[in-house]
Amino acid sequence: MYAIIKTGGKQYRVSVGDSVQVELLGQDAGSQVTFTEVLAVSGEDGLKVGKPVVEGATVTGTITKLGRTDKVRIFKFRRRKHSMKSGGHRQHFAEVRIDAINA
Repeated sequence: MYAIIKTGGKQYRVSVGDSVQVELLGQDAGSQVTFTEVLAVSGEDGLKVGKPVVEGATVTGTITKLGRTDKVRIFKFRRRKHSMKSGGHRQHFAEVRIDAINA
């Protein structure tokens, strides 16, 4: 059984027991989180696709850790102008372990 959820502007295919890294959810590590935007659910009775979400379907999980991804280097360069700009970005994430899919 798997589900397709939407959070943080992205879509994720999850199953029970999976760990996924999603955008920060504003909660602490160890807290329960419920995803209500379930776009599709696959089970014993086939695939149910929502328009745009499946009615009454939820996915629950536990936030296992909060962190930041590896640094992405940003370098801008204008040729023949002696103009260079360097920077970087580290995106925050929350790692969520999927506990249950309720369809």
